[in-house]
This record gives sequence, C-alpha cells and structure tokens, in this order.
Amino acid sequence: MSNIVEIETNNLKESYEFGKVAKQADGAVFYRQGKAVLLATVTVDKNSSEEDFLPLTVQYLERSYAAAKIPGGFIKREAKPSDFETLTSRIIDRALRPLFPKGFSNNVVINVTVFSSDSEVDLQVAALHAANAALLVSSLPVDKSIAAIRVAKLDDKVAINPKLSDLDKSTLDLLVVGSGKDIAMIEMRAIASKIDGEHKSNELAKEELLTVLKDATDAIDEASSKFTTSFKEFKSKDVIEVNYKEIDASLKEFILKDYSDKIDVAIDGMAKTERADALDAILDEVAADATSKDVGFEEADLKAAFNAVVKEKIRELILNGKRLDGRGVDVVRPISIETNLLPSVHGSALFTRGETQALVSATLGDNKDAQMYELLTSNGAKNENFMVHYNFPPYSVGEARPIGAPSRRELGHGNLAKRALEPSVELEDNQTIRIVSEILESNGSSSMATVCGGSLSLYAANVNVKKLIAGIAMGVVVDSNDRYTILSDIMGAEDHYGDMDLKVAGSKEGITAMQLDIKLDGLDLDILQKALDQAVGGIEHILSLMEDAKSKIVPSGALPSVLTFEVSASKIPLIIGKGGSTIREIIEKYSVSIDLNRDKGLVKISGSSSEDIDAAKAYIEELIEKDSKPIAKYEIGKSYRGKVKKCVDFGYFIEMPDGYDALLHNSKVPHSLQGTLEEGDEIDVTVVSQKDKRVELSIS
Repeated sequence: MSNIVEIETNNLKESYEFGKVAKQADGAVFYRQGKAVLLATVTVDKNSSEEDFLPLTVQYLERSYAAAKIPGGFIKREAKPSDFETLTSRIIDRALRPLFPKGFSNNVVINVTVFSSDSEVDLQVAALHAANAALLVSSLPVDKSIAAIRVAKLDDKVAINPKLSDLDKSTLDLLVVGSGKDIAMIEMRAIASKIDGEHKSNELAKEELLTVLKDATDAIDEASSKFTTSFKEFKSKDVIEVNYKEIDASLKEFILKDYSDKIDVAIDGMAKTERADALDAILDEVAADATSKDVGFEEADLKAAFNAVVKEKIRELILNGKRLDGRGVDVVRPISIETNLLPSVHGSALFTRGETQALVSATLGDNKDAQMYELLTSNGAKNENFMVHYNFPPYSVGEARPIGAPSRRELGHGNLAKRALEPSVELEDNQTIRIVSEILESNGSSSMATVCGGSLSLYAANVNVKKLIAGIAMGVVVDSNDRYTILSDIMGAEDHYGDMDLKVAGSKEGITAMQLDIKLDGLDLDILQKALDQAVGGIEHILSLMEDAKSKIVPSGALPSVLTFEVSASKIPLIIGKGGSTIREIIEKYSVSIDLNRDKGLVKISGSSSEDIDAAKAYIEELIEKDSKPIAKYEIGKSYRGKVKKCVDFGYFIEMPDGYDALLHNSKVPHSLQGTLEEGDEIDVTVVSQKDKRVELSIS
C-alpha cells in the first residue's frame, strides 16, 4: 500500500505522505505543495485532565533555511515567533478546535513546521491542510475533516486559492474554513487600491460577501469530502476513548430545588462584576447547605453542576429573546465618546460601550518609523507603515496580575483592528501611522471598540481618512430543537455561553473586515446571513454616534505643523542636491521633515514649529529663485563682512553681503571661537572655495 496521497482540488495540487517521518508522534504527515514542504505532527497526553475545556496548543514554525536564508540580526538562530507565525498558529487552533468531541480534555499539541518554502504557495492554507491531515490519522477521536479556501478578487472577478503573487494584486483577502456545507472559521479583509490616482477602499457589500461565501462553502464541501475519504485508511487503530464525565444529575436537582430563584436574580440584570460575585456567593451557600444536609459530593462535581445550571439558564433566557442586561437582541449598549483628551498625543479617542472601554491613540511619523519585517515567501525586508497595537492589561477585567509581553490574543485582536481600519486610510508619501489601543475595561468585544476608537483617533490626528469605520460583535445561541437567537453587541457572558463569535467592521458602504469563530461543529450559511443583516444595522447605529463625535473634534496642540506647496518638477533635484546634501542641510538647519513628490512637483514640510516651516519654505523658494539668476561670484581668498544666519551641528550658515548663504564649517573656525558664535553675529569671513553655488568660508 502506498503511503502517499495526491489530491487535486480547488486549484491546489497537494501531496500527503504518511508513515515516513516523525513516527513516534500520534499523527504525522509530510505535506508538499509546489516547492513547499511542511511537517505536521499531533501528540497527545493519554491521560485526560480535570479541565472542563480542551487544552490544545498549536505551534506554526518557519525555518529560515526553508527559503535558503540565514536569520538576520546578531543571533543567527530562530528565536521569538514572528507575528505571521503567531497569527497562523491562532488560525489553525480556531479552525481545528471545533472538530474535537465534547468532553475531550486530554492535553494536545499540534506542531506545523515549514522545511521548504515556495513564494507562490499560501502557507496558511498549506499549514491548515497539513495539520488537519495529521489530526485525522492520529489516535485522537476525530473523524471529521476541514478544508480551507482562500478567496481573492482580481479585476472584479473572484479567484479561488490564488497564487501569492496574484493575492498581492487582489482587493479582497478572504479565508474560509469549514467542513461539508458548514463554516467553522472566517478571516476577511478588504484591500484598498488606487484607480486613476484615486484611493478606493473596496469594502464588500453584504450581498456580495454572502455570494462569495456560498461559492466558498461549495468548494469546502468538495475538498473536505475528498480528505475524509482519502485519509481514512491511514487512521490509527488505537483511538483514544473520550472519558466524558456527565454532570451529576442529583447535584443539579439539589441546586435547582432551593437555589433556582436566587440564580435567576443573579444572572438577570446585574453588571458583570456584581453577577460574578453574586454567583460565587450562591455557590458557597450551596456547598455549605449540601454539607449540613450530608449530601455527598466532590467540590469539583458540585462546581461543575452549578456551572451547568447557570449555563442552561442563561442559554434558555437568550433563546426566549431576553438578555442578561435586559436589552433587546438587536440593541447596542449605550456609547459615549471623547476625543483628543490626551494633550501631548497627535490624536486620541476614549470609546466606551457598556462595560467595555478603549483609550486609542494615533501617532504620526515618517518612513524611518516604519516597522521592518520579513516573510519567508518574500525577497528581502518589507516596511509596515500602518500599525495597530492592542494592549489588554489584567486590570481591565479586575485581575490582580502584572502586565506581561503581548499575548497571542493581543496580537490577533490588533491584527483584526488593523485589517478593519487600513482600507479607510490613504497614507501620504513618507508617512507612518501607529495606533495603540489600551483596553481600560472589558466586557465584550474590546477589539471592535478598538476599531471604533481607532477610526476616530485617526480623524483626531488629522490623517487622510476617507470614511469612518465601526465594528460590532455578534453572537448566536442554538439549541438541539433548531431554535436560535442572534445577539448584537455581545457581552462577555454571552460570548462565553454562546455558540458563535462574529466580529464585523465596516463603513456605510460595506464591510472592511470580518472574523468568525464557532463552538459548534459548523454554522449554517442562513444563520450567518441573518447575523450579518443584524450586524449591518448595528454598525449604522454606531457610525451615526461616531459622526457626531467626529464633528466635535478639536485638533490636538501636539499635531505637527504641515505645509505643502508646489514648485516646478524640474526644481526637485535642486532641492535634493548632490547626494542629498542640500535637503539634509535644510532639514538640519530648520529642524523639519521634508517629503518631495517628483511627479507632481509637491514639497511637503512638517515640523513642530510653524516658524521653522515657514523659514524652510522661504529658503527653498530663495534657492529656486537664485537658481534662476546668474551664479554669485566671489574672489577666492578675499574677506567679506557676513552675518550668522543659522547655527547647526556641523557649523554655521553665513549670509554674505549680497544675501547669499555660504557655509562656515566647524573645521574652519578657530578653537577659541567654537561655541561662541550666535545667530545675528556679524563676523569677517574669507572665501575658501566655490563650486558652482556652494561657497565655503573660513574665519578671517
């Protein structure tokens, strides 16, 4: 029997080889696509844990040698995972976690390592398929396959699983993972483009998104069926049994008999912290009562029974159309917005929705402030000029823990907010923007609060933003009788006890980003359609409040002054100077930043002082005017009376009698005079040399 399975589906040619490598793992596959080679392994602790959740760890790792590279930097060994590796690990976890049976609590580790890369292969799809195959043939009780589909939009046409080079030209990046006709996970972002020089944000209309998702589920159905059939013969013969411990029915009955009403009061209408404290107090009371009545129980069993009662009550409450805080199912919590409350920050916004609060700042910089990064599939380093960083300190949920390094969750939420906001921003030449979201309080979808606060902070920082972007988190509760309730703007408890977490962000014109995670085996597309309908209504409501806040923005006093003016395009080289010498002198002389657009003949000067900006502009205009006049001629060795016009690190600019600026370098100043000259001082200077318009002086 051959251990190699070759599958061609949805524009992918994949090879899966079993039993060749990593044979001591519980499941392993050697995966090939093009020149990409990946190893996926599954290992499991045979003893189940006492946890009431699945302790699953996923690690996606890229080796530099896979692209014939040696790691950059001082340490020539792979160390901390890159953001791409971390985000890919999260994607694999979210896609595969719903496949595990209820009650399975053994410790599981899934590793995916890239041994050879291919610049045209989507490594996230490859990693998902490799991990899925290793899981399917492992000793774990998983017999259902997922499939991943990447959807792009090229020249307004939908493309399934495009090459990476084509994805770079796409206006849509949509990753859908599912099994059969059911969707398990979605990651979607719109990608802005320029058409005839005009910025286009390329939001996706809800109707178009649903059509694309329908095509994606058809493709997933075909692929997942092939995977299940093809890998079945390689399944381990020693499948681990699920030791699911049923909730003690007698303990549930004991709790419901005397404490049902108290639990109803605790979960209905209380704030998050009050509800948690009240439920803890009731559990203590139940334990004391059970002890006094000599009801035999283990502490863990009683807690499990109590939590099961609370979960059933909350889910039934929601299925009957009632929410924990008394809202209607499509009602967004009260929102308050404050802008530019941080006086030393370029732009800031405090966005509060219910018990979730984000303080978001926007900081402006230039190209030297961009984040350099490198992808395994790219040639050389790239620059990230638009960054969103999300911080979730423990105090935001009342936990007494020190703040540590950013977690996978923080990286994931920051990435989602970036994907939502980026299409709305038209970056100017030589511009870098960093958004930082500090979550001050959290009870449901702080990532979407980051989107809303981030959009307003961009406006507050006077960034070239094309439209406001808002975000909302949706939930759903489904029971075995096909009843379901869709919830807008979910709280933490509704997320915890619900079956879906759908985050949707966009403008009035459409959706810019979406993320879906579910706890069910899969989600029906009809439910997703209704959830999107409800989400769009919520986004429109939030946008109306944001529009009002935007109209009241008072510019921050910390914003850099900016002046843009037009010159003849032929004069741009003059401003730059030989080897960039002239523009460096101007920047040094006036403490400004200068950005030049060669094609349009535009000069953009920015700095902290409007006086310095005006002076730099005047200098450039004078430079251009002088260029149109005959070159000033000075006699070498002759002395002139000049005035110190500007002091810089490397010397002084001296205004000659005819108004021409000449350079007096520090090396030409006697030691006794260094540091004593000030702007406005008149001194005698001697012309040392003149090369075209560059005149150098010494002290007479």
